[in-house]
Amino acid sequence: MVKIRRALISLSDKTGILSLAQELKNFGVEIISTGGTAKLLRQNNIEVTEVSSYTGFPEILDGRVKTLHPKIHAGLLALRKNTAHMQRLNEHGIGLIDMVVVNLYPFAETAARPGASLKEIIENIDIGGPSILRSAAKNYQSVAVICNPARYAEVISELKKNNGFLGEGLMRRLGVEVYGHTSQYDAAIFEYLSKQQTANSLEPAGFPKDLVLSFEKIQELRYGENPHQKAAFYKEKNKTAGLINLKQLQGKELSFNNILDLNSAVELVKEFRGPAAVVVKHNNPCGAAQDKDLEKAFLNAWKTDKLSAFGGIVALNRKMDLKTAGLIAKSGFLECIIAPSFENRALSLFRERKNLRLLELKDLNIIDEPEFKRVAGGMLLQAKDILTLDESNLKVVTKKKPTDAQMQSLIFGFKVAKHVKSNAIVLTSGTKTVGIGAGQMSRVDSVMTAKNKSGKLSRNCCLASDGFFPKPDAIIWAHKAGARAIIQPGGSIADKAIIAACDKYKIAMVTTALRHFKH
Repeated sequence: MVKIRRALISLSDKTGILSLAQELKNFGVEIISTGGTAKLLRQNNIEVTEVSSYTGFPEILDGRVKTLHPKIHAGLLALRKNTAHMQRLNEHGIGLIDMVVVNLYPFAETAARPGASLKEIIENIDIGGPSILRSAAKNYQSVAVICNPARYAEVISELKKNNGFLGEGLMRRLGVEVYGHTSQYDAAIFEYLSKQQTANSLEPAGFPKDLVLSFEKIQELRYGENPHQKAAFYKEKNKTAGLINLKQLQGKELSFNNILDLNSAVELVKEFRGPAAVVVKHNNPCGAAQDKDLEKAFLNAWKTDKLSAFGGIVALNRKMDLKTAGLIAKSGFLECIIAPSFENRALSLFRERKNLRLLELKDLNIIDEPEFKRVAGGMLLQAKDILTLDESNLKVVTKKKPTDAQMQSLIFGFKVAKHVKSNAIVLTSGTKTVGIGAGQMSRVDSVMTAKNKSGKLSRNCCLASDGFFPKPDAIIWAHKAGARAIIQPGGSIADKAIIAACDKYKIAMVTTALRHFKH
């Protein structure tokens, strides 16, 4: 147990500090402080010694040097049981500091603020704060170090419980937290300055040599993909968009698999400008549709594969209205429904289905940020697949040309195929899916799967493929499915045979020179 006799308090974020400082005052703790923090404490009748008075050295360089002084750091770093250390402190008239309450200049917030100048951002790189925190944390067995206002209540409780003393367990936890906090702070600075350097460089932009990532936990999850796997949901530091902004309106707690499926559903529904609905199960679309009426879009998406959609996720890109809600309510068991907003009457309709998760995500803009995939011992990083189809680059390679209506259906299907696990085949009729073949090891198997799922709905359909066809066998099955037009990247050594097969069956084919594999 450590008796707290002297504390150094220097804060950018002063939230909650008065309650802690008052408790320290009650236990007769001497408080050293700086600038605005000292002023706030004095205004509330809490006696304070200015750092400059304590060190005998004034703040200089416009406040850049305040606490970088041996009297501060020696008082933190000295080993209390080391006779030589204590003798040296006595020789120089240096006292011990038993508690540090410090948080850092708001660098990330300043850097993210529109219109912030580089000079202002640089001035928000804290030097003294991290130095004090690290000195105190290194000596956590003797110094209580608090960098997070959320810890004040716990510290106050233990001070009261132990009559001004703090226990080793709490002090260790506080010390460890410091290193996470300062590493995240440095990562934010590194990320910002690296981007500035790249933006101002004549060298081509690329990925950084050193990759520093920083995340904070949003919530613990019940389990991961399976009950025996632990899991949690994290937010990337300083990010403000994406699923981190989910607002749950009702239903059970979200699971690991729910969040993965929600992400897939949202990424697909973002592709469409008109009213659209998608149904996702196990990270693959069961169906997708766009229509001038949202309820028709949902109905068409649902009809694609009603069997697989059981227990799935529904995503809409428009406000959930009562008509659409009525159709969804009749469709069977669902895990989640996500939309930018919900009519009150729609919410009322689902109120009795207490386990159904209703989620609001207002911002459906596509976020252009790199994607990460963990592999054993490392990580893969790639640019996000946000490239959209340039219709001027489409090339008709068969004798038969697609009609305007077929061309629009092909383009719709290709957008959906982008979000289907490879090998992906999407059968469409207008702007709705009628069959989807996903995640097969051979492309012909994906065509067969899509055909089998579509049944009679595939007659006179269009077919979209995320990759080229290696053999003509897939075209034979496309013909059996009733396809009248195909869109695919092209570029196979078998292209001539593929085109010949399409000509044989009077199928129009368009190539994109753009591939959309998804693993």
